[in-house]
Amino acid sequence: MSTPVPVRRGAARREQLFDELVGLLLAEGFAHLTLDDLAARLHCSKRTLYALAGSKEQLVRAAVVHFFRGATERVEAAVAAEGDPSRRVGRYLGAVAIELAPASARFVEDVAGFPPAAEVYARNTRAAARRVQQLVDEGVAAGAFRNVHTGFVADVVTSVMVRIQQRQVAAATGLDDADAYARLAELLLHGLGVP
Repeated sequence: MSTPVPVRRGAARREQLFDELVGLLLAEGFAHLTLDDLAARLHCSKRTLYALAGSKEQLVRAAVVHFFRGATERVEAAVAAEGDPSRRVGRYLGAVAIELAPASARFVEDVAGFPPAAEVYARNTRAAARRVQQLVDEGVAAGAFRNVHTGFVADVVTSVMVRIQQRQVAAATGLDDADAYARLAELLLHGLGVP
């Protein structure tokens, strides 16, 4: 027997609410917003929000998870569309930059100041660094990159990504997260190029 239509509509509405919530939080941050503010801005009831999560803190964490899940899917789709191993690392980091571009400084600061959301960002940063190492390994194996110590490259990339996530790069350079990832891609690709 097929799934009843209300369940599908409910899942679609839930996804839509999370998408709208993510858009709002990316643009404006969240520390200053109450559940009443969020319900009003999303044109729903607080009860609807409580159906998504039991508290504002849980809702924010769920929204950050939703953001990174969608971003990861889109980044991986961009990488899958690139067949040239020498361009896959750049495509990956460029796609990360595109995904982070809508994140306002206030959102990034609020994430950094809210441990459950900061942990989600940090976990995704570590996964991204592992993915970059994998792409560099593939590029070296294909002869698209110089024969480099990929563990060292991954460690350097991880360090920079963590500094981006912890707002240290922004403080030191004035670059937002998206610009920092774009610059990291440029640096990495020029450093890995076959002479």
